[in-house]
Order: sequence, then structure tokens, then C-alpha cells
Amino acid sequence: MPKDLDALLKEERIFKPSEEIINESNIMQWMNKHKIENYDDLLQKTGANPEWFWDELANELEWFKSYKKVLKWKPPHAEWFLDGKFNIVHNALDRHVKNWRKNKVAYIWESETGEVRKLTYFELYREVNRLANALKNMGVEKGDRVSIYLPMILELPIAMLACAKIGAVHSVVFSGFWAKAFQERANDAKAKVAITADGFHRRGKVIKLKDTLDTVMDKIPSIENVIVVKNCECGAYMKKGRDSYWDDALQKESPNCPTEELDSEDPLFILYTSGTTGKPKGVLHTHAGYAVGTYTTLKLVFDIKDEDIWWCAADIGWITGHSYIVYAPLIMGATSLMYEGTPDYPDPGRLWNMVEDYGVSVFYTAPTTVRMFMKYGEKWPQKHDLSTLRILGSVGEPINPEAWIWYYKHIGNRKCPIMDTWWQTETGMHMITPLPISNLKPGSALKPFPTVKAEILDDSGNAITEGGGHLVIKTPWPAMFRTLFGEPERYVESYWSEFPNQYLSGDVARVDKEGYFWIQGREDDVLNVAGHRISTAEVESALVSHHAVVEAAVVGKPDLLKGEEIAAFVTLKENYESSPKLKHALREHVRAEIGPIASPSYIGFVDDLPKTRSGKIMRRVIKAKVKGEDVGDISTLANPEAVDGLDNAL
Repeated sequence: MPKDLDALLKEERIFKPSEEIINESNIMQWMNKHKIENYDDLLQKTGANPEWFWDELANELEWFKSYKKVLKWKPPHAEWFLDGKFNIVHNALDRHVKNWRKNKVAYIWESETGEVRKLTYFELYREVNRLANALKNMGVEKGDRVSIYLPMILELPIAMLACAKIGAVHSVVFSGFWAKAFQERANDAKAKVAITADGFHRRGKVIKLKDTLDTVMDKIPSIENVIVVKNCECGAYMKKGRDSYWDDALQKESPNCPTEELDSEDPLFILYTSGTTGKPKGVLHTHAGYAVGTYTTLKLVFDIKDEDIWWCAADIGWITGHSYIVYAPLIMGATSLMYEGTPDYPDPGRLWNMVEDYGVSVFYTAPTTVRMFMKYGEKWPQKHDLSTLRILGSVGEPINPEAWIWYYKHIGNRKCPIMDTWWQTETGMHMITPLPISNLKPGSALKPFPTVKAEILDDSGNAITEGGGHLVIKTPWPAMFRTLFGEPERYVESYWSEFPNQYLSGDVARVDKEGYFWIQGREDDVLNVAGHRISTAEVESALVSHHAVVEAAVVGKPDLLKGEEIAAFVTLKENYESSPKLKHALREHVRAEIGPIASPSYIGFVDDLPKTRSGKIMRRVIKAKVKGEDVGDISTLANPEAVDGLDNAL
């Protein structure tokens, strides 16, 4: 990473939340209580005394035994809420069934086929207890690992909560991953039990998940029992003495189960990061700090209130779903919407129909999803009443300004502030994010969350006050991961070594003169063109700002003279056709938006870009195609046919 990252795009538009949203927000109420005058004052006071801030929020939760000390920090190792006794499930379920929320709906679930299920907090509590008892009868004890391989069905949060209730450690594997990925992760965790389903629905087809799992079960010696949810009634091979159906396993179990009183630092879950190369990293999170961090951010960033219908339209197989579909909403006593299927099936109105049907008020999705709906056009959301929405959110990757504006105008009706959040599997919670009182700039994640100290560093570790470089976090936070499971040395080496005692995010970002952060993607998504460092995200953003383009992926093509040339793959909106004239227009558009150095040498038009089942563009595959290399394993792709489409595009 050279000393400067060229910051080529300048976004100057400012959008302010309404006075009503500002004045009624949870963060404003909190600030008034503590006599904090404004946003800058909030950041200054909490930054000066972070332990005071987290102590205040931690005391909004229930503890079996109060902690004696907020933080012990011996870089790079943190312990939070020392000597406290805690369980995240007590706060997510047990305390709610003792008050009026007992019969409040916790989850509204809709399948791809249109089936609807609702679970109240009391019903969820009883089902979690039954599964917890079943796991104990299978020999699962505190500290044992349980691998969960389930689609987006209600049994997934139930399984996670049942593990946490008895002190077991869950490891969820995204159901879109192939069997080898499950095998790798279950073996690394030495899982004792696996929980899966017969199958799930995807774009009108049934994917047989148990059959997939069975192809590797003989290679996972630690698993003694497999629990199978009958989700599709599609049949599954059941090995006698090992496999049991969910209903059978729970049938005779009591709906009451004591919640284990755990130490604050006891492990809650392992979630493996899925890098494109190398062994996955088992990111380990703990009960108390993770609970406090996720609860606080959902409350203050998304302003969740008891009357809200909250929809985090992610998959629980990723950290977004762990934090903001399962744990934080339940701790807050919120009502969440869950959806099993793909967002544009059977037509591009599916999500907006659900927003209308259930009166969703706060909606959180990925830029990839926003850009997909840009491609379909605003006619789809215009068919539905989206007036219940009051706050929108973005997660998973940088959102380009034009997608931000489209989201703001056509989904939020120009009245919903967008919380563009930056965080990671390792951070567990939002780290750089707007608040409902912030002035917003399209494409910027704004400023660090209260108490979080983020900086941009050059290669020598010097802070950059305006410009681009390595994004680091300099201070501990409650929801931070504690280690990599079984690899404490890798934890230090991967995250804390390059800039000692500072968390290296692996992301490139820039900061502007007002202190706003602009995330530009992973460090390996920076191109070196004739000595200039150019972020792929900025070139992609410039391309998508053209009226004909809905989505773009930019990679580097090796060049002996320049080092790299810019290659862009573009998908077009409906009613636009590829042509040499449009290709020229796009080059000129990027030249005008950014400058001649960023104008792509190659532009290819494609019907679709290769994506994972979670919707992320697989740039590894695109890079391999551009370089003439083998694309490797593409079994995780949702649309493998898109790979063939790359061949004729350039």
C-alpha cells in the first residue's frame, strides 16, 4: 500500500434527517438525559470517557451478578465487564416473558412460497427451551460446539439461542455454501452436533440440504448427532442412531430449561470468515460484550422502538444476521421480519410487497440489492405503499452515491435517512456509521460510533487527516472478537501486527476535511495504474452514476507499461442496449467524473455479474477471467452461467 490513495470522487451533497426524527430519536433522548448538546459534543465526551458510556448502556441489561470493572485492555487482548455473570439469552428471551412483551410477536416469517408463521416471545422461549433440553440429552455441555447448517427459517435463530442458553458455542454455516465448506468449518470447530434441514426453497426450486450434508458426514468424525428440520417435506436419508427429525427430538422435552449463568467472557459463537484463499478464520465472540455492543448500536443507530417492524434483509449465515436479525432485536424486544427466499422472486416487487403488507418501518439491506432494484426500475416500488418506512440502512460493502440517491428517493420517498454502516465479522457491531441526528453525505459511512477511534494511516503508520490509506481502529470496543478459534497467533499476526496495538481492518478508506469516512473496499481492490492508486469502488461508482448503468465490477488487467489497466464489466438498465457508442460514452463519463487516469481501457457488457448466494460480486472469478487464469471453485455462485458471459464481454 503506497503512501497515497488517490481520492478521485468528490461528493458534496448533504442530506439532513427531519426535525421529527432527530427530536424523537433514541440517541437524542439519551443525549438530553446526559446533558450532551449535539453530535460533535457526543463524540467528544464519549471519546474522552468510553468506559462511562459503555457502563451506562450495559446497565440497561440484566446481569445475574454485576461486573466489577468495565474493561481490561492489554493490547491486543480485551476483557469486558469483568467478573460479571451474564447470558445473552436471558436478555433476549427470559426477561421479556416476565412482562408485557410475553405475547408480543418476536418474528414474522414468510417463506418463498408465501407461507407465513409468527412466533411470540413466549412461543420462542418455549421452543428454545425444548431444543436446549434435547441438546443436553445428546450430551452437549457448556463449551461444546454445535454446527448449524440451516436456511432462513425460524429454526435457525431457535438453534442459536438454544446453544447459547446452555453455554454451548454455535457455529452457523451459510446454507448457500457447498458441503466442503461445512466440512472444513465443522472439523475445525470439532462440532459435537449438527443441525440442518431436509431442504429449502430457492427461486422456485427445492435445494436438498441434508443430501448435501450427507456427502461429507463420513469426513466429520466429531459429529455424534444430526437434527433435521422438515422444512420442505422433500425426504432425506436418516442414519439410524445418529439422525433425528427436529419434531421427534423435541416432542418429549420440557418447555422449561434453566439458563446457564456464564462469565461475561465465555464464548458465544464462532463464525468463519470465507476468504477467497487459505483456511477460513474462526472469529470468536463472547456473551456480554457482544450483547452490549449490538444492543447499543441497534438502539442508537436504527432507533428501534417498541412499535417498529424491523427488517434486516440479510442472511443469518453472516455476521449481519447474527447481530441484527437474532441477538440485538431480541434483546431490544423488537418485532422482526424474516424472509426465506430471494428478493426478486417471483417478481421484482416481492420485497416492496412485504414492506407494504407488514408495515415495515426500519429496513436494512445491502448495496447489491439496491443496485439490483435500480436495474428493474422504480416502477416496482411505485406499485406499493412504502409510507410506513422511516429509516433505511445499508450494509456489507460501500454504497455508491447514485445507488444511495436512488434508495433515498424511490424507497425512502426522500424522507428516510440512510444509515450507511461499516463494520465486519470481527467487529461484531457497527463501527463507522451515521446516527439519526447526523448530516448525511451519499456514499459516506460518516464518522466512528461513539467511543470508537478510527484513523487512516499511511504505510509508515502516520495518521492522515485528509486523504486515503489503511483503515485502523485504535481503541477497544465491547463487541470485538476475542481471538481466532484455535489460532491465537494468527489473531495477532493477521490483525494487530502491521501497526502494533491497532486493529488493521484490511479495508482502504479516505477521510475528508470534515472528518467523514469513505470506505473504498478491501486493500486488494486497489489498482495501480501508471503509479496512481485508484480504488475500484470509485471507478464502479462513477460507472453506476451513468443513467444507463445499474451495476459494475472493476478489476485490474496486467499491463507491462502501466502496471495495470482498468477493466470494467457493466450490466445495463432495462431498455438500454450495449453498443460501441455506449462503451465510448461510459469511458468519457468516467473521465469526466474522476479523470483520464481512471477511464477504463476495457469495458464489457454482461447480462449479470457472478455473485455468491448472499449477493456479493465474486471479483476473484472476474479477475481470473481477465488474467486468463482458472476461475477455481465456483460452487458457491448463485448464477454460474454468468461466468460464461464474461468470456465474450471484453
